[in-house]
Amino acid sequence: MALAGESTSTSTWPLPPTQYINHYTDENIRRGRAPKPPLPIHNEYTMFGMPFNADDAIIRPLESQAIRRLYPQNFDHRRELKKLNHSILVNFLDLLDILIKCPDSNKRTDKIEDINILFINIHHLINEFRPHQARETVRVMLEMQKRQRHQVAERLEQQEELVRRLVREALASLPDNLDLDSKLLVPSLEELQLRPKSDANSNAEDKCSSLDRLMCNIVDAL
Repeated sequence: MALAGESTSTSTWPLPPTQYINHYTDENIRRGRAPKPPLPIHNEYTMFGMPFNADDAIIRPLESQAIRRLYPQNFDHRRELKKLNHSILVNFLDLLDILIKCPDSNKRTDKIEDINILFINIHHLINEFRPHQARETVRVMLEMQKRQRHQVAERLEQQEELVRRLVREALASLPDNLDLDSKLLVPSLEELQLRPKSDANSNAEDKCSSLDRLMCNIVDAL
């Protein structure tokens, strides 16, 4: 029970039944214990207290629902909607006149019934635009996807052209004469490993030659 001054939050939609959602835990789904989905309905079924057939059209005609049609078979939707809208306004004004003059009259019930039939007819005409609305919605979604893909393709082409330009600039910056030049060659790893040894050998040869030269000088002096 909430105290005075406390605000309580309520959900617009009712919570799912606990006895149903408890069967669809992760463990039950992993072990295959979750209930199977219901089979498609191929015969008659009841929804909101009204019987329906799976083979019925998406928008059933008014005659199949025992409702009087107020417009002809071949008609213009826009024109008939305007006529029905005007009839609703006129009948509503008539109802107000009846309620002012004689509210207990039977004409009040008849007029309410007429307004009810007018609303059903105008609602039925509006529902006949639902397939067209669905097609237009799909068309708009496909156009959006097409436009997004074109934008992605254009960005890819721009990036490809940028890469090609960078490669061309890099190739243009290279020198034209690429002959073998000892100064431009980079020594390999083997040469780097052998270079200290060769330097040591050359130094040793220099030392030996200087000692031999010294001995030769001493022998010459004797």
